[in-house]
Amino acid sequence: MKKTIIFSALSLLIASLVITSCFAAKTTTPKVLLNVSYDVIRDFYKDYNQTYRRQYAPDVMISQSHGGASKQVLSVLNGLPADVVTLTQSNDIDALVQKGLVKPTWQQDLPNQATPFGSVIVFLVRKNNPKHIHDWSDLTRKDVKVVFANPKTSANGRFAYLSALAYAQNNTKNPNEFMLRLLRNVPVLEAGARGASISFTQREIGDVLITPENEAALAAKTLGNHSFDMVYPSVSAYTPVLVAQVNANSRHNGTQQLAQEYLQHLWSEQGQNIAAQNYFRPSNKKIAEKYTALFPPVNSFDVNQQFGDWQQINQQHFVDNALFDRLYIAAQRHVKE
Repeated sequence: MKKTIIFSALSLLIASLVITSCFAAKTTTPKVLLNVSYDVIRDFYKDYNQTYRRQYAPDVMISQSHGGASKQVLSVLNGLPADVVTLTQSNDIDALVQKGLVKPTWQQDLPNQATPFGSVIVFLVRKNNPKHIHDWSDLTRKDVKVVFANPKTSANGRFAYLSALAYAQNNTKNPNEFMLRLLRNVPVLEAGARGASISFTQREIGDVLITPENEAALAAKTLGNHSFDMVYPSVSAYTPVLVAQVNANSRHNGTQQLAQEYLQHLWSEQGQNIAAQNYFRPSNKKIAEKYTALFPPVNSFDVNQQFGDWQQINQQHFVDNALFDRLYIAAQRHVKE
């Protein structure tokens, strides 16, 4: 009888310890913060996330999702539970606002209209620039092959296309003819800016890559400065980095405060330095002054001031059968003939 009582008591103690252990394991499960971002910012966040976790959130797992901007927005709209998003077109985040996922005040909730830093569109050419490519007009020559991301699927592809168009509007009598000649020289349109970089740098397609400065500098650094040179054209679109908290998801995930602090830290001196070290132009002027050797002055412009809001831009240029489609189809037809 004593043995039975002792055994029962021991069983209860073991069961209690197991339950306590399971409960403790459950309560110490780290929170997960999901950052859904466009293609060419992945390297910045790799550094930023590591530093942020080590100093401020060691018990938090930060998960990254990267791809073409259009695809990323669609994924969040279709249920990908992003806590924060990083994109480069305000209308992409506004689409999340319309779905009730992001607050309408997202640009007022963070400094500098929710733009911690940004980039500009540049050319990446082979070392010593053998084709002597210096400005947009050179991209229409018959001996030059041009690579950039597809504007239908990539925000950075749209900035590249609009940079060329801005030059054409200011310097030619027939901008559409200029763009047609440029598009005749495009052998491939990759879905995203990183895919375009790989085609140019590793598959050795084309003579010039049109891409954001941060992506061009990273490619040159990764593959060796002996392989490529960067060229700054006479006019270039500014490509903002825009961030927002996906409030509906962070509220459900219990990560509201974490997401807010994670984004706010992008404006800290540490966040701004990490951005500059990844070749993004900091919004903090004091930090930017430390990196003048990396960032020469450029004649950049705001695409929304030049072409209207993104709804107007997309309707005129990038929806099905809009101007880009018509010009690209005509250009490909000419190439095949």
